[in-house]
Formats: sequence, structure tokens, C-alpha cells
Amino acid sequence: MALEHAILVSLAEKTASGYDLARRFDASIGHFWKASHQQIYKVLGRMESDKWVEAHLVEQSGRPDKKVYAITGEGRDELLRWSSTPTPIEPTRSEIAVKVRGLPFGDREAVLSDVRTRREAHVAQLAYYEASAAKHYPDPSAIGEDELGAYLVLRAGFMQEQTGIAWCDEILQAFGADER
Repeated sequence: MALEHAILVSLAEKTASGYDLARRFDASIGHFWKASHQQIYKVLGRMESDKWVEAHLVEQSGRPDKKVYAITGEGRDELLRWSSTPTPIEPTRSEIAVKVRGLPFGDREAVLSDVRTRREAHVAQLAYYEASAAKHYPDPSAIGEDELGAYLVLRAGFMQEQTGIAWCDEILQAFGADER
């Protein structure tokens, strides 16, 4: 997948300025597809040249006009083409997993401290996802089809963080370091 496809998905959901897209990435898509604000603006320019998006100037009082981007028919065609191609299996890379495997040969306390820090990060991210779910999906049984994909991705985030917490707990318990 290219950043272009993540942007097309975001614009298919709602038109946005480059700034709004960058904020949207920071708040949601960026949890599973990283992009800097500079990358987003650069790719938007290329997508506009390719006619996948079009920009309209919106006047703002006291500030420069802003460009608001919308997906075009060609962009929707590209999104359809891309979504119909098989997704390759993404290889797993985890430095912490290698450190845990090598724990008997390395600095035990440093690795276990790393695991504790990672656990705290999983707890914080899970709390963020829970707050997002409470705000955007207070009644999961009432989610419409247009929101279902975003909700299911959020649920995947829940499960990943819960699994991360459980794995950290298992490591700490196995090495007798599970005091918190």
C-alpha cells in the first residue's frame, strides 16, 4: 500500500484540507500507517497531478485561503482497483521479541525494564482507544455500514493492545518480575 491509498480512504470518508488530513492521520490512521505532515502534503500534490483528488480554495477571514481536497472519480476508481488486489502478508519485526529471546544472554534488568515500559505504553494506547470508542461509537449495535470499517479497525487496536499487555505480563511473571 502506498500513502496515496490511505489518503484516498480518508478523503472518501470526508473532504479535508492538508492540515485536516494530517490531524486525521495523527488521531486515527496514523496508529497503523505512519506519515509525516510533509509527506502528506507532497503526496497530495502528486495525487492532484494524477487527478485522484481535486482541490478547491476556501476563503478564510484573517488567514490565507486554504485548499480543501476531495476524491475524484479517478481516485475512487483507483481505490476500487487497489482494494480488489490481494494484500500481501506483512512480515513481523519486533526488536523487543529478539531481546526477550536473548534475555538469558543480555542485561536482564534492562530488558525487563523495557518490557515494563512497553506495558505502560500498551495500557496508555488502550485507554486512548477506549476513549475514542466511547466518543465515536457509544452504541456499537447502532453502527452503520459507512462506519463499520473504522470501528473494526479500532477493535483491532483494542485487541492488539490487550494482547501486548498480556504478553508483557506473561514475560514479567515468567521472570519473577511482575511487581507493578
